[in-house]
Amino acid sequence: MADDPYAILGVAKGASDDDIRKAFRKLAKELHPDLNPANRTGTEERFKKVSSAYELLSHPQKRRAFDRGEIDARGEPRRDRYRRHAAGAAHGARAGARTSFEDFDVGDIFSDIFGGKRSGRSGARGGYNVKGPDVRYTLEVSFLEAVSGAKKRVTLPKGGVLDLNIPAGVNDGQVLRLKGKGGVGFGAAERGDALVEVRVRPHAQFQRSEDDILLEVPITIDEAVLGAKIEVPTIGGRVQLAIPKGTNSGRVFRLKGKGIKCAGRSESGDQLVTVRIVLPDTIDDSLAFFFSEWRQKNKYDPGRS
Repeated sequence: MADDPYAILGVAKGASDDDIRKAFRKLAKELHPDLNPANRTGTEERFKKVSSAYELLSHPQKRRAFDRGEIDARGEPRRDRYRRHAAGAAHGARAGARTSFEDFDVGDIFSDIFGGKRSGRSGARGGYNVKGPDVRYTLEVSFLEAVSGAKKRVTLPKGGVLDLNIPAGVNDGQVLRLKGKGGVGFGAAERGDALVEVRVRPHAQFQRSEDDILLEVPITIDEAVLGAKIEVPTIGGRVQLAIPKGTNSGRVFRLKGKGIKCAGRSESGDQLVTVRIVLPDTIDDSLAFFFSEWRQKNKYDPGRS
């Protein structure tokens, strides 16, 4: 039936009150000019029908009376002419509050969805304000930019730009919030925020463990046996590392304070340097002879079982 309120809202006859509310909000959002100003032409009549259908079905007594066939889709009695006239006048007075775009309060749609606030009538139509939506972007930075901080510019899809200060020590996947840089608010409400997710590119040498920097460094067999001073890179530049005599492969040296200093913290992490003994590509005769002689004279057991 064309005037069936259930059909107008697109719900089944046995729909719950919650389903009816959701259907009404969805249709009202599609039809209301404050949300879709470009689609106003030709929608007002449909909006009136949707509003009238919801007016009837959201009222428990009216809905039961309609389901029993006692009243029609306009809320008028089906039999008694006098009651039809009286009920029609009363329904017209009630429905008048929601049968035009000008009187419909968009707050009725969004109060539960967005948690907006009502202000005075001097704000949006109906005094209803909703903060603008947040927008999300992804920004890729280098490893060293992430640990030391940097200034970056994000180009927006519509051509605008956002200038962003990357704080020192930002983590991969961390989201930075730029207040007021999001979508436009409804009515007099403020803009939403821009949420920028930082993606950190891996480094060829360094790895991160919380505020510490991890680094693996190769050393020669003679450096391991005799000891040496070697240069190692850090995020702040190259430094000297003393390798003592008899250093085993896998030993970890700690460079205090050479790690990451996150924004807002007073102390830096450390750099942990793991050494690996790397043999030469070619074992010459002199090296082979030396170790052959050494093995015959020394019974060395590294603890293999």
